[in-house]
Amino acid sequence: MTREEKYMAEAIKQAKKAYQLGEVPIGCVIVYEDKIIGRGYNRRVTDKNTLSHAELNAIKKASKKLGDWRLDNCEMYVTLEPCQMCAGAIVQSRIKKVYSGCMNPKAGCAGSILNLLNVPQFNHQVEFETDVLHDKCASMLTNYFKEMRERKKQLKVENKEES
Repeated sequence: MTREEKYMAEAIKQAKKAYQLGEVPIGCVIVYEDKIIGRGYNRRVTDKNTLSHAELNAIKKASKKLGDWRLDNCEMYVTLEPCQMCAGAIVQSRIKKVYSGCMNPKAGCAGSILNLLNVPQFNHQVEFETDVLHDKCASMLTNYFKEMRERKKQLKVENKEES
């Protein structure tokens, strides 16, 4: 197992926590000097907070651990390509590199729709690498959304039966 796979496996553990809460299974860890200093997972529904994305939760914990909002020389491992909000926070926090499990063609802003991590006009750019443990990350998301569609279908059937 490579170093990147080791830390992505830790991000997957975080994503499984989100899944257990009924959240979209996205997990994240932030690494500094080969140690995890921040962990996060998606909690938007649980917290009833738009800002409760895995990346932002991990950034908050890593900043607290380092005692600084700047996360220079830190790496982020996240199971899904960051959205526009998270990509902006990654740039603002000065993270050095992001490793993603899979891309997000509907909302990704590290290359799928936009690439906010490498806007030359910004004062900081972030290195990006994708497809670390791709199959595990992608299948977890695919299975979650498949189960969600099946639950919605079942609810419709139950509601019709009650009518």
